[in-house]
Amino acid sequence: MSIDFRNVVLAPLNGFSASAPAGAIIGLIGEKGSGIPELLRLAGGVVQPANGTVQAGAERRFVGQGEALNLAPAAVIALDQALATQDAVVRSRTLAGLDRLRRSGSTILLSSHEYQLLEQLCDEVWWLDQGSLAAKGDPKATLASYRRHVAEKVREWGESIPARLTPSYRRGDGRAEVLSIETLGANGHPTIVWKSGEMVTVRATVRYNEAVPEPVLGLMLRTQIGFEVYGTNTELERVAIGSRKAGDTIVVSFQFLCDLCPHAYTLTMASHDPDGTAHDWLDDAVAISVTDDRYTAGVANLRAKVTVEEPK
Repeated sequence: MSIDFRNVVLAPLNGFSASAPAGAIIGLIGEKGSGIPELLRLAGGVVQPANGTVQAGAERRFVGQGEALNLAPAAVIALDQALATQDAVVRSRTLAGLDRLRRSGSTILLSSHEYQLLEQLCDEVWWLDQGSLAAKGDPKATLASYRRHVAEKVREWGESIPARLTPSYRRGDGRAEVLSIETLGANGHPTIVWKSGEMVTVRATVRYNEAVPEPVLGLMLRTQIGFEVYGTNTELERVAIGSRKAGDTIVVSFQFLCDLCPHAYTLTMASHDPDGTAHDWLDDAVAISVTDDRYTAGVANLRAKVTVEEPK
């Protein structure tokens, strides 16, 4: 049997309205405080709304995370992260059981943070945001919109956290000192989160404690396990810093497209002589992460263009 929410109020839900047909699996996504647990408890008949109505069959069931997965027939079954802690065997059996229930006419509401699961299993996905329905419909389209939203939120959060200079190892003869390292987004604001595909900047401030004839400043991006992703320096880029005397302070900026896959990375920065003798070398000095609105495997996001042709 279908389930119909009409102007439902149960904080944070406020005037929530939506309908799910019989014989369908509805995926629910949203951030903390979106109202998903409350909606599922309403669907399962565990609680009643403060206002508005929920119309559904008499036999309804709610299953929370960690609770026994009762997949006996019912008009409406509400699952709140019920698959999150299950092993592979239980998950496979549960997915098969949910499909049987769908074909028998049950309406199933399922919350999960697993995009692939929702895309493959659900007939429709609802995105809840602060107690309201932000979007609903085709799983792929709705999940794509939600991923873009999440990427932007993470990127926004990254601007609120200052980058900390915490090298795992620091060495050098002290002729120069790296005073600060800033990681900037395309908008020029400091951030510890880059978005894949945006133009980013790494800006280093260096003070020279002694005269150095031709210093070189270099950077290296690594994964958290130490895999070297990208490295360059002023000498390779044919940008001369020029001879520096004691007391000089310079600011050097490296700008590049962040064509990286979503992962956590570290940034190494060093001032050194052309022969590699280090003045101040900071390994893994700054931690950053990369976010995106879609999944890509590996480290480099090569942004492939794919075409399909019929053989002639």
